[in-house]
Amino acid sequence: SASQVAERYGIPYFSGESSSPSLHRRGFKWFFRSSPHDEHFSTAMFDFIKEFQAKKGVKLPTVSLFYEDTLFGSDSAKVQEQLAAQQGYKVAEKIAYRARSTALTAEVQRLKAAAASVLLPTGYTSDAILFVKTARELDYVPPMVIAQDAGYIESDFVAGVGKDADGIMSRSVFSLDLAAKKPTVAKINAMYKAKMNKDLNDNSSRSFTGMLVLLDAINRAGSTDPEAIRKALLATDMKPDQMIMPWKGVKFDPATGQNELGTPLMTQWRDGQLKVVWPFELASSDVLYPLPNRK
Repeated sequence: SASQVAERYGIPYFSGESSSPSLHRRGFKWFFRSSPHDEHFSTAMFDFIKEFQAKKGVKLPTVSLFYEDTLFGSDSAKVQEQLAAQQGYKVAEKIAYRARSTALTAEVQRLKAAAASVLLPTGYTSDAILFVKTARELDYVPPMVIAQDAGYIESDFVAGVGKDADGIMSRSVFSLDLAAKKPTVAKINAMYKAKMNKDLNDNSSRSFTGMLVLLDAINRAGSTDPEAIRKALLATDMKPDQMIMPWKGVKFDPATGQNELGTPLMTQWRDGQLKVVWPFELASSDVLYPLPNRK
């Protein structure tokens, strides 16, 4: 809604973290997004599943989709359903629930009955906490869970579910263990933690990177004139060594305003920390599979 207003007024609208695929496909002239979107992320999920099966010699033939009913969840599920059909996976269940629900018992019972090989949830923090707690109460332990980021990577999520977070995976664009290859990550995280009293995560790192990209464009524009800033954004060519993200860079598609060089990761909760598990050449930890039954 806000970007529609910006478009009418001819003001650059910069998104560092929003991920709905439809946002950059409205023919807007003033919309820019630095982060990958949910089609990139969902494609990465299925790429990971394929490579994991080959690497471990296991079969994961079915998926269940479990998503909150706003644009975020609906767009995510739509893309995942299309990819599942294209790649030969059976969708065992597809369940939309009301965002910020207070009970998910009936939905989790359906997921348990479907017994899919992989659960693909999309939801915000309170939903993610409620799902994990309900799943534990109902003794539902899917073999693999790959979340669409958001609530499943927040520190409040781990605080809310404790050890039950272990083994839950998420598509990501950032992880603190990248500091082993990018020393700047540790330096920036220390500055952030001193101010915010928590570590950078997937969401805050994207916001941080997006703001730096925008500020760089304003500096190059040498002006606060909207058109000058728009032209500077279109001319952006940020390199990997200029950012904390493990991307190939930032360069915007002139027709859509979408960064063409963002690349996803897969991370997994292990002992209260998110570890990179895919691409396998960047992994700092092996994939925990199947998820442990804690009862």
